Amino acid sequence: MQAAEAEWTPSQCRARDILDRIGDKWSLYVIATIGDGTKRFNQLKREIDGISQRMLTVTLRGLERDGIVTRTMYPVMPPRVEYSLTELGRTLLENVTAFVLWAERHVDEIEAARARYDARAAEEVEPFA
Repeated sequence: MQAAEAEWTPSQCRARDILDRIGDKWSLYVIATIGDGTKRFNQLKREIDGISQRMLTVTLRGLERDGIVTRTMYPVMPPRVEYSLTELGRTLLENVTAFVLWAERHVDEIEAARARYDARAAEEVEPFA
């Protein structure tokens, strides 16, 4: 191991900020949804179950800041705003789609594992109650 490698820690990794953005609760869904094509804000809100207007706004702004999403505002009344993936964002799409599909395919297994874990944890705590 070289000296520079020995000093590296995950918390110092510059990629961590990017992974935090992409891996947050809503970004994967936003990227996957916009990957289907340009969307307006209300379309995104309807298609992403459970996201609040505020969280969608925060997520879109963060993705735009990171160069993953582009926002286009049209000077009409009422104002029309559309969101699409940038070229950089498109490079993420295959991986993001794979993560979302994996989660959807395995949700039942994950929920069953959580239930088993919670049941074991409750049994372990019970004797001390």
